[in-house]
Amino acid sequence: MLERRGGGDSAVLVSLDFGEINHAESLNELIHLADSAKVPTRAVIEGRRDRPDAALYAGKGKVDEVADAVSATGASVVIFDHDLSPAQQRNLEERLKCRVIDRTALILDIFAQRAKSHAGKLQVELAQLEHLATRLVGGWTHLERQKGGIGLRGPGETQLETDRRLIGRRVKVLKERLARLEKQREIQRRARGRAGVISVSIVGYTNAGKSTLFNALTRAGAYAADQLFATLDTTTRRVHIADYGPVVISDTVGFIRHLPHALVASFHATLEETVRADLLLHVVDGASPNREEQIDEVNKVLAEIGADAIPQILVLNKADLTGLAPEVHRDQCGNISTVRVSARTGEGMDLLRAALGETAAAHRRRELAADSRTPTATGRAAELRHA
Repeated sequence: MLERRGGGDSAVLVSLDFGEINHAESLNELIHLADSAKVPTRAVIEGRRDRPDAALYAGKGKVDEVADAVSATGASVVIFDHDLSPAQQRNLEERLKCRVIDRTALILDIFAQRAKSHAGKLQVELAQLEHLATRLVGGWTHLERQKGGIGLRGPGETQLETDRRLIGRRVKVLKERLARLEKQREIQRRARGRAGVISVSIVGYTNAGKSTLFNALTRAGAYAADQLFATLDTTTRRVHIADYGPVVISDTVGFIRHLPHALVASFHATLEETVRADLLLHVVDGASPNREEQIDEVNKVLAEIGADAIPQILVLNKADLTGLAPEVHRDQCGNISTVRVSARTGEGMDLLRAALGETAAAHRRRELAADSRTPTATGRAAELRHA
């Protein structure tokens, strides 16, 4: 866990360009991630390489440059904008004489700060432990002191084996608790389904304005801020859409490129609202020059969690920053595909509500048509008798 501002912690950021198109955007995100973690940046070191170094990730000369920056600024941690192997992390810490973490560990740290609900805290702890399990390469990790090691160690067990066993035991407990919470949410979803209420999930790249849009639609007062991962815990509200009726809208955690797989897996309970939704409002920062890449990154995560087949309405947010008027676009079949709005000023929100109502009504008609084509139990029994 990183120390916070006021505690004297500060960072040197390292970002290497391997010829990727979005290198500059990735570095900008790393700076914002460090700021979101409340760790001030003292220096940024960049470089170009064909491939990562097996031992140090960066070349020896670049690592010496990082060491000089650490010495000159007094930074206490070096943050790489890449995933480091356990061996690379250990080698870098020995060479730099300070803590070294990668992008995944930084994101996990931010999630640990932001988790407020019981489920959110369990999910973050699970992701952190599963990440830590890959970092156990020997030595004394003090886990047994936190858990009461006396009496826990098996005969002939090494410290590494003890640590792995303690982590495995805690991971099992966390998964069981999350499974129980998931069952509770499934009961709630079934109740909404029986009542004929469709479920809408707001998804999108982090800091695209999802929570601001959620508040504009529901007047829920959910926390919204100009920072990465301002929202972590899913918030759900029932709202009335004119000319249609009630719908349930959920605000979910934002996505980002290189989102840790352990985090996606651990947040299965939270992302379940997205997987089970009838409609996705895919919020995009319409003012971002990288919006197309961000759309692709979100769609990749949606595919990873099995939500890529759910109908989407693309919501181009922040129209007030682009100077473009709110409008609605339809696809070749006449279905609403895109709505341009400004959640902050409220421009175009009437268009989005109307689009929600139209799409919800079309969904209900499809469900009713499907139900009418499904034989009833009585009808199936009669068919069997005649056969």
